[in-house]
Amino acid sequence: MTMKLVIALGGSLIDFDEDYFERLKRFLKDLSKDHRIYVVVGGGEIARKYIDFGRKLGLEEEILDWIGIFATRLNAKLVSSILGANEEIPRSVEDAVKLDKGLVVMGGTTPGHSTDTVAAELAEKISADLLIIATDVDGIYDKDPKMHPDARLFGEVSVDKLQEICKKPWTRAGDRVIIDGPAVEVIKRSGFDVIVLNGKDLENLGRAIRREKFRGTKIRREG
Repeated sequence: MTMKLVIALGGSLIDFDEDYFERLKRFLKDLSKDHRIYVVVGGGEIARKYIDFGRKLGLEEEILDWIGIFATRLNAKLVSSILGANEEIPRSVEDAVKLDKGLVVMGGTTPGHSTDTVAAELAEKISADLLIIATDVDGIYDKDPKMHPDARLFGEVSVDKLQEICKKPWTRAGDRVIIDGPAVEVIKRSGFDVIVLNGKDLENLGRAIRREKFRGTKIRREG
């Protein structure tokens, strides 16, 4: 069955690992033979370096937000070029939908939210079957697993619990969050399935797409 999939590729995964990008290229191109794939790329460390430097120089938050957005589009251009996908990087969800291709790559859109929100809005717009938030940890934990070795991974979490975990609203460019508040709001009102997992493990990602047992967090709509 052909599915419409949106993958939020966290900027933390854009770490210039040649082997990973070769594997990602093969994975996504193979996936796009049977499904419609939209990839939304985050800004990662490149964005944060620019944002942190601009903040030290006293730039306004909206300007810093735009700098982060341009960094996501730079990353998106890299990923799109590697995949041989769209030449022009869409500046809005509507522009991405208009491309009407089997494999579309984009970055950020406007200030006030992360690329996870863009991915959620895109998933809502196209009535996606599945939104995958691919990051550099294995899913959603009860606390930061990078800071706390005893952090517990949620195999499944309700959208209400997710809202509690990710209760911090969007405050400023460059914030490190698994899923930002605006994205959770879109997820809560929409009908698509959502999975959070480690984007480095492409075999696990494939299992999640095939609805097989996987390591990560499934977001449940009720309870």
